[in-house]
Amino acid sequence: MSRYLLNKFLYTIDRDPDLVERYRADPAGTVTWWEQEMANQILNCAVAEKSTWLELTEDERRALREHDHVALFGLGAHPFLTLTLFIAMFERDHGPLEYQKAYGRALQHLSLPYPDIAT
Repeated sequence: MSRYLLNKFLYTIDRDPDLVERYRADPAGTVTWWEQEMANQILNCAVAEKSTWLELTEDERRALREHDHVALFGLGAHPFLTLTLFIAMFERDHGPLEYQKAYGRALQHLSLPYPDIAT
């Protein structure tokens, strides 16, 4: 499991409005594409600079494909990254703050200690 890679996915998708829409419309395709094309890019470096060994686990892929923020939190995804990305994707389908409230309710069954979100 790589919390770093999971958080990198959420971070890079959230910062590109076209990728946000792509991920909303085709989560499985976006996850597959991102892992093949973007996962091993070293951020803020020349495009030619790439790693070769990083990959998501099947549990991480499933949680990303299903937009499952509860599972992502359990896998170590930072809640700020999931919340900001999922607001960008789903708030338009709800009234003001309704998505944020539902997000919180879905996590309320969790108690301390929370999953480790350090990368």
